[in-house]
Amino acid sequence: MEYKLLVYNIASQSVYDYAPITEKVTYTTNRKLSAGELNFTYIQKVPVNMAEGAKVQFYVNGRGIFEGYVFTIEQDRQGIVEVTAYDQLRYLKTNESYAFIGKTLGEIIQQIATDMQLQTGTLENTGYVIPMLTKEDTQCLDIIDYALGLTQYNTGKTYSLFDDFGKISLREAGSLLCAEIIGNRSLLTDYTFKSDIDSDTYNQIKLVRPNKETGQGDVYIFNDSSTIGKWGLLQKYEKVDENLNEAQISEQGNIMMAYYDRVLKDVSVDCIGIPGLRAGGMVTLKIRDIPELRSGYRLLLDKVKHKFSNGEHTMSFEARMLNL
Repeated sequence: MEYKLLVYNIASQSVYDYAPITEKVTYTTNRKLSAGELNFTYIQKVPVNMAEGAKVQFYVNGRGIFEGYVFTIEQDRQGIVEVTAYDQLRYLKTNESYAFIGKTLGEIIQQIATDMQLQTGTLENTGYVIPMLTKEDTQCLDIIDYALGLTQYNTGKTYSLFDDFGKISLREAGSLLCAEIIGNRSLLTDYTFKSDIDSDTYNQIKLVRPNKETGQGDVYIFNDSSTIGKWGLLQKYEKVDENLNEAQISEQGNIMMAYYDRVLKDVSVDCIGIPGLRAGGMVTLKIRDIPELRSGYRLLLDKVKHKFSNGEHTMSFEARMLNL
């Protein structure tokens, strides 16, 4: 397996490949909106072009895996240097104020990226127009996350935002299915499986629409009496845009019920690494000892961590069972 770890020094207009002197590289992505993170360590023997803000590119067998910028550099007295770089999503942690009217999620992302001088790639058209979205002094990532949630509620589809080697992209998760099947006889080294109704399960949705005329909120309730009988009442409360009509609110409530009214099933896996696999994508997992996974099941990746060391590539990930 061939690696390249290129660091560009803008001041000297030079580039240095750190791969030959790097002991370990880890690359981590999360589906919950946050920047992709690359960490690497090396022994400082001679001065090299490491500086904050330097561009970093990491390649595996000629394939671009990560592009980002150096944010922290740590060195101990033994000369071991640890570097942390983040992709473009890190620059969306800044606060801003926006008022979007009649915009899709992709259009909102494009506007914010343009304002922050960031590069974009594929921004899929979700087909859903957000009537109004107003946020003041709010982190840009949180603004996008809110728009993402509205879009998923109203389309019933799961979308993933990520930095695709230097270009911010929005894709439907189902289109990011990995070709490799991970299982007992294919790449898998260890796993844990958990089912619960504790972390993200609701059998009653309460939507409240502000009403300026009455000064109170109009309340809309959606529930499932059968699962309430089995699990007890698990309610999710959410305010909706005052401009939504009853049909739109009903549609949103039904979509949310379809998404949240289920037992949550999560899997944590250790396996041989697959270059390019990232959070927000999907993978097929086939494990004979788990009935739900015995025949193979597509899983949405919540967190993926790659480790490259001594010529070996291993990977761990956390994934969720969804019907996509």
